[in-house]
Amino acid sequence: MTFARIRALVVVGLLVIGAVVTVVMALSKDTQTGTPAADACPPGAVPAQAKMPERSQVKLRVYNGTKRPGLANTVGAEFKQRGFVVTKMNTAPGKRTYDEIAIVKFGPRSLGAAQLVNANFLGEADMQFDIKRKDDLVDVILGNNFQQLATRIEVNQSIAALQEPELPPGTCAAPES
Repeated sequence: MTFARIRALVVVGLLVIGAVVTVVMALSKDTQTGTPAADACPPGAVPAQAKMPERSQVKLRVYNGTKRPGLANTVGAEFKQRGFVVTKMNTAPGKRTYDEIAIVKFGPRSLGAAQLVNANFLGEADMQFDIKRKDDLVDVILGNNFQQLATRIEVNQSIAALQEPELPPGTCAAPES
C-alpha cells in the first residue's frame, strides 16, 4: 500500500467519523421530539395565539356601527394603508348603532392580532373575546365615540404600553410557528 492510499483512507475515515458525530449530536439535541405545546395544554383548554403578528398578517373586517355614511370604508382604507389586510368594509350587523369608540371581536387564533388592532385605538376599544370562534379574523365595529385612528407614533407607544395580551380563561399558549 502506498503512502497516498493510506493518507486517502485516513481522510475518508475521519470524514465518516465526523459525519457520525454530527448525526448523533443533531439527534440528541433535537427540540422537536418533545411534547408539542398544543399537547401541553390542560384538558379542555384552547390554544391561543398571543404573540402580536406583523400588520400584513392581520385580517380585518371593518363595520360601521354609526349613522355616519362611509365610515367603514374610510377607516378600512386607513387600515390598508397601515399594512393590514382588510377583507370586508360594511354596515354593522343588526343595523344598530354603538356608543363605544370601537368594539374589537376576536377568537383564540387572533388574540395577538386583536391587541395590535386595539393599539390603533390607543387601547380604548371594547375587546370582546369569543373562545368558540375558529377563524383568524378580527372584527372592528366603529361606534359613535370614534373620532380617528391613532397616529403611527401613538400606535407604537400604545403597543409598548399594552404589550402582549394575557391569555383569557380557558386558553393556553399556542405553539409558535
